[in-house]
Amino acid sequence: ASLARRKIPRGMAVVLVYIIFFGVVGTAVGILAPVLAHDVPQLVAATNDALSSLTQHAWVTQLFGGGVNTFAQTEQTLFSGSNANGALAGLFSTVSGFFGGVVSLLIVLVMTFYLVSQDDPLGKILCSLVPEKHIPYVSSVFQKIQDKLGFWIRAQLLLSMAIGLLVTIGLSIIGVKYAAVLGLLAALLEFIPFLGPIFASLPALFFAFSDGGIVTFVIVLVMYIVIQQLENHILVPKVMQHAVGLNPIISIIAILVGARVGGVVGVILSIPVATVVSVILKDLFEKQKDRMSDV
Repeated sequence: ASLARRKIPRGMAVVLVYIIFFGVVGTAVGILAPVLAHDVPQLVAATNDALSSLTQHAWVTQLFGGGVNTFAQTEQTLFSGSNANGALAGLFSTVSGFFGGVVSLLIVLVMTFYLVSQDDPLGKILCSLVPEKHIPYVSSVFQKIQDKLGFWIRAQLLLSMAIGLLVTIGLSIIGVKYAAVLGLLAALLEFIPFLGPIFASLPALFFAFSDGGIVTFVIVLVMYIVIQQLENHILVPKVMQHAVGLNPIISIIAILVGARVGGVVGVILSIPVATVVSVILKDLFEKQKDRMSDV
């Protein structure tokens, strides 16, 4: 919108946004790739060693039964050299998936360029499917949905970057290994409402305990609790609730329904879908209220 006000053609504005976006992503990849390439293999090896060490403790076996031994054996089998054929097959599958992902990305970029460079193409398509007398109402609702979803995406990206940065800095200060990888994991899992931060904290707590003992474990646990409280009481009210405006109870119900219907994908999509439904219902209630006031 700001580029349009500066009299920059819409197509040129989209190209400019793409250049900036890929420039930022390329810079981030250039910074993170060496760190991840160094840390991820070490993280896998450290996990293997830590699990092997844990299985030597009698209290672990008594507490978890044979579960830890089974998990450790599975992890060793997956990453052992005896699975060369499986590794090659996995590599081929990964390469095929990569090129398929590149093709899909190019298709998405072309479609996005077309949709964004045109003047509200989705709105025009939607309006072409409804009777002419309902077009103003449908256009109004669709614009509200676009605005809400745009706010949600920007707010979610901001939250993810903030949490990922806080976790990386906090773990680095405490001295936990693989802080960058764990921070990236926290940023990615931030897209899963409520449960994502809990899942993201588990690997960090595991490495904190295996490397530094109970003291480091408690310090890292306190750090995650502080970050979570900061998110719940400052970041989310200021960023997410202002952008989306969903009641927390409605959000929890939406997440439960999404998990039931679509698993992890359903959980991730639950908030935007609930946002769309809330916009439609709110507009219908307001329209009904106006009708009753006119009677």
